[in-house]
Amino acid sequence: MRMSWHALLFAHAPVPVAALRAVVPAGLEIDTFDGVAWLGVVPFRMTRVGPRVLPPLPGLSAFPELNVRTYVTRDGKPGVWFFSLDAANRVAVWTARRFFHLPYFRADMTCAVAGDGIRYASTRTHAGAPPAEFRGIYRPTGDVYATRPGDLDHWLTERYGLYAARPDGTLRRVDLEHVPWPLQRAEATIEANTMAAAAGLAFPATPALLHFARRIDVVSGMPVKVG
Repeated sequence: MRMSWHALLFAHAPVPVAALRAVVPAGLEIDTFDGVAWLGVVPFRMTRVGPRVLPPLPGLSAFPELNVRTYVTRDGKPGVWFFSLDAANRVAVWTARRFFHLPYFRADMTCAVAGDGIRYASTRTHAGAPPAEFRGIYRPTGDVYATRPGDLDHWLTERYGLYAARPDGTLRRVDLEHVPWPLQRAEATIEANTMAAAAGLAFPATPALLHFARRIDVVSGMPVKVG
């Protein structure tokens, strides 16, 4: 697959390892930074979504997405574990659930420029799924900078793979390719956020860390069995 991600907010907060251990598969190790685990809520917008061998399809290749994530390792390979990925595209949700075994959910979503920031709203509509909502406005507050290996912002964002579990419990990894993140410091006014609560996790009203990224282009491989 190939895709472009736009107007991302990385909202992060520390979380007890024990809270994550209860909801992350035993085959994955909870990754920590200086002994602390982290939970992220990440709203953004996607374009050019689709197989690398096909041109973008009108009406199917651009939509908002919002994920709740933490950080894991397996066999020495760091990656991302998603508790949920909400998207405003029925076909994308079906495809990701069916072929990538990712916990995608349908949602009514808007992502619009508001002055020098982004106004974002998402309400989950997926039948049978726990209700979840996000509303807020966010903006960058500094220049683009390059993260440095060994720093927390690098550890949180420079991850080139994700893990997923099939219905039978077997794990899959999907590798990603993109340039280093063009991060900026950010601020946000979050009016509602029950995204983590829908996964049984606590997330503070005021996140500990906020980063913004204007755009990044990504390609992914196919899921590969782990272990």
